[in-house]
Amino acid sequence: MGIPGLEESPLLLSIPFFVMYVTSLLGNSILILVIGLNKTLQQPMYLFMMMLAICDILLSSTTVPKTLSIFWFNCQKISFTGCLVQTFFIHFSFGTESAILLSMAYDRFCAICRPLTYSSNLTSSLILKLLVFALSRSVFMVTPFVFLLDRLPYEGSNVIEHTYCEHMSMARLATADILVNVVYGLIIASCSTGVDLILIIISYVIIIRAVLRLRSSEARLKAFNTCVSHVCVIILFYTPAFFSFIAHRVGHKYVPLQVHILVANLYVLFPPMMNPIIYGVRTREIRQRVASMLLRAITRIHK
Repeated sequence: MGIPGLEESPLLLSIPFFVMYVTSLLGNSILILVIGLNKTLQQPMYLFMMMLAICDILLSSTTVPKTLSIFWFNCQKISFTGCLVQTFFIHFSFGTESAILLSMAYDRFCAICRPLTYSSNLTSSLILKLLVFALSRSVFMVTPFVFLLDRLPYEGSNVIEHTYCEHMSMARLATADILVNVVYGLIIASCSTGVDLILIIISYVIIIRAVLRLRSSEARLKAFNTCVSHVCVIILFYTPAFFSFIAHRVGHKYVPLQVHILVANLYVLFPPMMNPIIYGVRTREIRQRVASMLLRAITRIHK
C-alpha cells in the first residue's frame, strides 16, 4: 500500500526516497571502487568498510525500487514468492550488516587496546572467516522465516500496510496463529543483532577505558577520532531498526502507523546513504583517494 494515510502525495514522498537512494548507490559504489582499486587501502578497517558498503547497496536495493514503483506508477502488486524473496533479503542484509559492525568494533578494539599485535590478530584469513561467519549466520537464521511464512494460510486480506514485505507484516495477514513466528523473531533478534549490540557496547567500554589511561591528550584525541565514525554508523543503524522491531510487536497500538512505516523505511535508506558520507568525511585516506579519483576524471574530460 505504500505509506498508509499519505497516499495522496506519492510524488512528493518519492523525491526524498529517490534522492537518498541515488546518494546511497553513488556513495557506496565510490567507496567500493576507491578501496578495491587501491592496494594501500586493503587493510582490515577499509575492507570492513567495503563489506558494509556492499551490504548497504543490497539492503536499500531490496526495498527502494519497489517503493518508488508504488509512488510513481501505483504498482502495488507483488507475487507471494516475490514477497518471500524480499523478506529474505531484507533480514539477510540486516543480519549481515550487524555482524560486520561487530567485526569493525573488534578491529577498533585490536587497534587501540592491542596495537602491537594488531597485524598478527587481524590477518586476511581471520577477515575471511569473519565474512563467512556473517553470511552463514544470516542465511541459517533468516531462511526459517521463509518456511514459517510459507506454511501459514492466507485466506483473508492480501493488503500489506507497508512499502515492502518483511516477516511480521506478512505474518499478520495469515488466518492462523502466528505465535511461532513472533517467538522465533524475538529469539533471532535477541541472539543475533541483540548479542552483536551488547558485544559492540562491551568493546567500546573497554576501548574508552584504555583511551582514558593514555597520558597524552593528543593520543587520546587521535584514538577517539578513529572510533567516532564507527559509533555514528552504529547509532544510525540500530536506532531506527530497533524502534521498528518494537513497534511491530508491542507498539502498533501506541505508535501511529505512518510514523512506524516511515521509520521502517528510514532504516533501509538513511544508514546506507550516510555511511559512505561519514567515512568519507572523517577518514583522511578515503577523502584523499576520492579527491584524486575525481581530479583524474575531470582532467580526462577536459582532454
